[in-house]
Parts: sequence; C-alpha cells; structure tokens
Amino acid sequence: MEGRPKPAFYIALFLVVGGLVGYAVYRYRDVLAPKGQGEQGQGQIDPNKLGGGGGQAGQVEQPDEATPLSVKEYAFVPAERLPDIKGTSDYKMEGDTVRFALNVWAGWGPIILANDGFQAKKVWKTPDGEEFKVQLVLVDDPIIMRDQYANGEVHIGWATLDMVPLFMEGFVKPDGSPRDSRVMPRIYQQIDWSNGGDGIVVREHIKTAADLRGKRIALCQNSPSHYFLLNILVHNQIQPAEVRMNFTPTAFAAAAAFNAEPEIAAAVSWAPDIYNLAKVKGNRMLVTTVEANKLIADVWFARADFARDHPGIIEALVRGIFDAMEQMKQQDQQQRCADLMAQGYGIPLRDAQSMLGDAHNTNWAENYQFFLNQNNPANFERIWNQAYYLYRAVGSITHQPVPFDQVMDFSVIQKLGQEEKYRSQRDEYTPARVVVRTPQQIRVESDEILTSTVVINFYPNSADLHHKIVRNGVEELYDPNVDAVIEEIGRLAGQFSAAQILIEGHTDASMRGKVPEDLVKQLSLQRATAVKEAVLKKFPNLDPNQFAVDGVGWDRPFDPNDPNNHTKNRRVEIKVYTAESL
Repeated sequence: MEGRPKPAFYIALFLVVGGLVGYAVYRYRDVLAPKGQGEQGQGQIDPNKLGGGGGQAGQVEQPDEATPLSVKEYAFVPAERLPDIKGTSDYKMEGDTVRFALNVWAGWGPIILANDGFQAKKVWKTPDGEEFKVQLVLVDDPIIMRDQYANGEVHIGWATLDMVPLFMEGFVKPDGSPRDSRVMPRIYQQIDWSNGGDGIVVREHIKTAADLRGKRIALCQNSPSHYFLLNILVHNQIQPAEVRMNFTPTAFAAAAAFNAEPEIAAAVSWAPDIYNLAKVKGNRMLVTTVEANKLIADVWFARADFARDHPGIIEALVRGIFDAMEQMKQQDQQQRCADLMAQGYGIPLRDAQSMLGDAHNTNWAENYQFFLNQNNPANFERIWNQAYYLYRAVGSITHQPVPFDQVMDFSVIQKLGQEEKYRSQRDEYTPARVVVRTPQQIRVESDEILTSTVVINFYPNSADLHHKIVRNGVEELYDPNVDAVIEEIGRLAGQFSAAQILIEGHTDASMRGKVPEDLVKQLSLQRATAVKEAVLKKFPNLDPNQFAVDGVGWDRPFDPNDPNNHTKNRRVEIKVYTAESL
C-alpha cells in the first residue's frame, strides 16, 4: 500500500478545500447579490420588459415541479372584457355589401379566393342564412386605410398586429379609454405569419446585428419594418438612439435609398425588393422572417359598431377565410388565387405566384394557439405588449397602453372549435426539426443573426435558477428577476422558431488562479443547461433540438476593457443562428 496517502494527507486536503470554498463564498457573497435595476432613461429599452403574459420581475413563486400543460386557455369571456359600445352606429353601408380593406400582400390570398376576386359579386351567407356581399378595397397606405375605417367608409381594416397600437393613438384618450367606442377595433382572425416577406439587407461588412450600432438604416417609420428592426436591435442590447434611422415614406422607398446611397449600411423592407438587393454584389441578407418567422402577424379587425350589428357576417368571414386556406392546398385553387391576386393587385401573374411563399396562412389550429393559448411564446398578448413597449420607448405612442383583451375577440375561434371540421386541424407551421449540432459546428457552419445578453444572478457555486436565501428574516429568491429572463428567452426562441438557439453560460474570473479552469467551465455549462431546461419547461411547445448549450467559463468577459466587472460577467448569452433543418 506504498502509494496510498496517509490520513494526515486527507486532513490537510480537507482544510485546503474547505478554505477555498469558504473564500469563494466570501468573495461571491457581495458580488453576486442582485443589484437594483434603476430607472430606464427616456427612450431606453429594457429587453426584460418586452412581451408580457409571463413571470414578472420581483415576483416570488412557490417551488413548482409540475410541467405546465402545452395549452392553457384564457379563462375570460371576450364579451365581458371588450368595451361597451355607446351610441348609434356610424358607418356607411350600401345595401348588403361589406367593404373589406386589404393591401398588396400574399397573406390576403384566402379572402380573395373565397370572394372570387375583389368585386362584390359572390353571395355569402351568415350561419342564419342572411345573404351579403364583400367588396375588397385595395388601400395600400395604412394611414389612408385607418382614416377610411374611422370614417366608416370601410368596415374591416387590415394590419399587422404590431401596427394596431399605433392606430390606437388616434382612437383613444391619453388614459387609454376610447374616444368613440364605435370605432374601437375588434380583432377576430390572424391570416398569416410573415414567412420571408420581410427582412434586413446589409452591406457585406455588417456581419451580425450588433454591427448595426452607429450605422445608417433606411426604413419606413411606424410600419412592420420599424417593428422588425426595433426587435432585432433590442435583442442585441442596442438602443434605438444608437443607430441612425433614415425614415422613408414606404418600404419600397427604403430599398431605393439603400440602393442609391452607399453610406446607408442597411435597409429594412419586404419582398421582392429585399431579395433583389441581396443579389447585388457587396450586399447580403442579415435576417428575414424565414428565421424570425413568428414576429409579424397579419390580422383583420372590424369596427365595434359593425361587429355588434352583424355578428353573423363576422363569423361567415372567419369561416370563409379558413375554408379557403384549405382549398389553397390544391394546386388548381392556388393557381386560381394567384390569378385573382394578379388582377386585383395589378401585378404580373408570376409576381403573384412568387408572393404566395412570402406568407404562411394560419389555419384554425394556429389561430387557436395565437388567440387562446396563454403558454404560446408568440401569442397575441405577447406581441401586443411588446409592440406597445417598443413604440412607447421611441415616442411613437404617448397614450396609456390599451390592454390586449380590449381588442382581442376569440369568440368565433372558440365557437368553431366545437366543430370537428376545425377542431381536427393541426398546427401546420411547425418548422422542420433542426439538425442536432455541437456549439462548435453551429459557430462554424451557420451565420450568426444576433446575440442577446441576459443576466441571471446565480448563487455562488450553484446552477439553481430558483435558489432561495433568507434576507431580513424573509425567504426570497436570490435573483427575483429570473422568471422574467426565462420569459424573454422563450419569447425570443418562439419568434425565431426556424433558427438555432445557442445558450452560452459565462462566469466571472474572481477565482482565476485559485480553482481549476475546467471546473469553472463545467459550472458555466450547468448554468446554460439549467436555462435551457427552464425555458422548455415553461414553453413545452418549443423544439428541444432548436437549442444547444455551451459553457464558456471566464474566457470572454462582457467588456474586455473592464474584465473585473464581475456583475456583468456572470451572464448568459443567447445567440441566434441560421439553422440546418432535417
């Protein structure tokens, strides 16, 4: 037994290890204590406040080991939340014709097909047998459309959901209450997710979204392009004031400005311009809604007084659009839809055909997930709250936010779910499962889209996200912000569900030279893994293969010029890459 250590060795080893652990706890006890967030400056955006519908910073929850259900329906009845409609209806209607506004966009294909074109020729019927017709009105300018809607010239309006809070600026008082309850929009149906039709084109020297800081960017203000850019910026911790936004009247003008002025580093626009620009030598595509595929949702909404007077028409429109989505799965019906779109939009047939790939029409099952599932990381409520937060931060909205349940009416979606025809439908927008790859493979083989740095304060030597301590005699979470951070990561993954998410764990270097580096990397990997598991527990509909984890340890301080800023260095970074799909 000559090689076996003597008992004295173990005693000495115990004293040394105990001393190191005690020293570590002493060193970390103040540095790791959560600091106050302070107030956000005017125009500053805090990523942890985006979205909504999840755990809020400062809440303390009892431990809950149960996995949440994939679906948790809202319990309220829409009619009990929607504002009362006062006064006599104030819209214009010629005979039995409904005027439905839309813009030049692929997502409107189903209503165009269901109506046999733009003209009010087809006879529709309500569930009670009442006959009516639909006139599709092409109003590409959202401001003109909003005004026609407010004046009662059109009964149904078009928008991306993120645009509706901007419309509310003219519909409500500063406190968020209706100026005229008859005009308040009621949103009944999502028609699509943008599926590559929106994107950001950049010069070749822009490698990731982080490189946009300090650059000139051309885009249309207060539009889906504006919302798209704000999301990309905030996920990279770039404040809007840190880029120079060149606002143009339209998205098409933004593309033209980028093409004409070399000093403009990026343009936010939509198809076909983004794809034409990306083909030009010296340009490249940074990101489109192929990757950010659940960020921009197109919806239609009705005037409150019209909806009150014609509930049967509302239901018939929802049914007709859903049924046309099913018809468009047939090649001949898809071709007919393209023909009708070309005629109504005044564009070449081949352009109409290629447009159809720019949007993914959302069937009943996907509308159910969007409107009714509280656990959906990319649902109505989260997009609504996110749009309000972003636009208030940049000063585009000054009124108090209108709660989402003051405009969202899922009553028709809920009613149709009682019928096998719709209830049997399945979510058809589940992205192809991504190839499982190592972090190194992802970094080498894929283009990085963005990096989102989030801060979770871990208890010393622990990867427990919900570690509790006693402060002033009260048990509380060591980091009370952790649930808000997990919510943010889940929402990001939901919005980029067709991309690969790499979760990197980092530690500070306060024990450099005192503990083995491989143990530090192991701890950082455990922390990254804990974050992944927490996100998948909260949002079980997310694809586990979408996530990869890596432990970076102390190798990459948040600020290389201030490597000893331990608070910043104890962090998790969420990197979004283009994915390789099966």
